[in-house]
Amino acid sequence: MIPAAFEYVRAESAGEAISLIGQHGDEAKFLAGGHSLLPLMKLRLAQPSVLVDIGRVRDLSYIRDAGDHIAIGALTRHMDVETSALLKQHVPLLAHAAGHVGDPQVRHRGTMGGTIAHADPASDLPATTLALGATYVAQGPNGTREIAAADFYQGFLTSALAPDEMLTEVRVPKMQGAGWSFQKFNRRAQDWAIVGVAAWRRNGSAGVALVNMGSTPIMANAVSAALAGGASVADAAQLAADDAEPQSDLNASIEYRTHLAKVLVRRALEEASN
Repeated sequence: MIPAAFEYVRAESAGEAISLIGQHGDEAKFLAGGHSLLPLMKLRLAQPSVLVDIGRVRDLSYIRDAGDHIAIGALTRHMDVETSALLKQHVPLLAHAAGHVGDPQVRHRGTMGGTIAHADPASDLPATTLALGATYVAQGPNGTREIAAADFYQGFLTSALAPDEMLTEVRVPKMQGAGWSFQKFNRRAQDWAIVGVAAWRRNGSAGVALVNMGSTPIMANAVSAALAGGASVADAAQLAADDAEPQSDLNASIEYRTHLAKVLVRRALEEASN
């Protein structure tokens, strides 16, 4: 449980961090909260030769009203997302979901950008921001670019970020009074979700995303399409796993996850409809 030897450097700005990554190549990794990277390093599943510490880049920690969306800096802690009055007013689904991440210690240290960039399908916030139609902003040596959440997740722990890019901001559309729900089934409060659901409904439109139902966060488009076509909540929920690729593991079989997804999507849609 001891990581392989590595070099450590600290960046004071986003520009410096990107420059350092460029100098050290593909073997360098960003370090923010460290809750995802360090366990992988201890298990030797990740062996970066250089860690670029961005934890003190203060200008990437903010939550701002940006008109039609809320802009969240990549180094904003989960606890700040959970308790933000601005998010509770305009994107309450995200604030609520942030309160389900790990335990208080994790939420005080873990960062919004870290959990998105790690692209773990079992994490709560990637699926939640996917359901909300978020856009992610990446900065690299050639400038910045915007990546739709729907295009960001490419495979297990794999995203559209280039090796020399850093996620700097998450832009989440305001919910405009939509009903919402976040459902999470796990064995213990701080565990990863066996299955989770983030959902919203407004004026015939809906967004439903699934946690831990595939190699990436999953958008349950079949459910939204059924609702738009006039299907009942119960009937639409039966399509919960149509876009998913659930895997069997020590916690659940494929059949169990499929059943859970249908139950939790129904509960989420019922709550979002009230």
